[in-house]
Amino acid sequence: MKTLGLLGGMSWESTQHYYRALNEGVKQTLGGLHSAKLVLYSVDFAEIERLQHQGNWAETAVILAAAAQSVERAGAEGLLICTNTMHKVADDIQAAITIPLLHIADATGEALQRDGIKQVGLLGTAFTMEQAFYKDRLEKRFGLTVRVPNPNDRADVHRIIYDELCRGKVLPESRTRYLTVMDELYEDGAQAIILGCTEIAMLVGSDDTDIPLYDTTALHANAAVTWALS
Repeated sequence: MKTLGLLGGMSWESTQHYYRALNEGVKQTLGGLHSAKLVLYSVDFAEIERLQHQGNWAETAVILAAAAQSVERAGAEGLLICTNTMHKVADDIQAAITIPLLHIADATGEALQRDGIKQVGLLGTAFTMEQAFYKDRLEKRFGLTVRVPNPNDRADVHRIIYDELCRGKVLPESRTRYLTVMDELYEDGAQAIILGCTEIAMLVGSDDTDIPLYDTTALHANAAVTWALS
């Protein structure tokens, strides 16, 4: 089994789901008392969040590249960034290390492609929904058409992530709001919805809607388990 390195804490609320999913995946595959071999570097998210909203991505890249180097020195053989948004600086992080970075959009795109999805709705932070680093990878590598909510809906989706989910708050009215946004994307032609922020699965799941949902945390973790055990 290979050792996986995790860059977490963005937020720690979602990183704990990674930890559980990776260990459960290894246990399910190998049985017995097996668990995942992991090295975790958890950042102070307040620092990262401040830089995100300042648009200072270069500094976030410096912080996370240094963290990734620490994880590699600790024995990690592959790296997961436990957040969708910070894949904006994935290339900078990969350039700073010699181990492979397992990209969350690739795990997601492969699952969508395997299931024959052509048009998909994307929910996430405003950075993920509005900037090219995530959508372009899905469109160019996997032939997907990616739809995002309208500006007012994007603002609500973003606000709920930072003001509620990253703080451990799961509110029924926010679930209703997300489901409305998802319904609108589905009516606009999306065949499925990407839960493109690692906290969103805390709020909505397959029990809440008939629309197919692709949970990026689960997909990323499953791909990582497959890679670690290959």
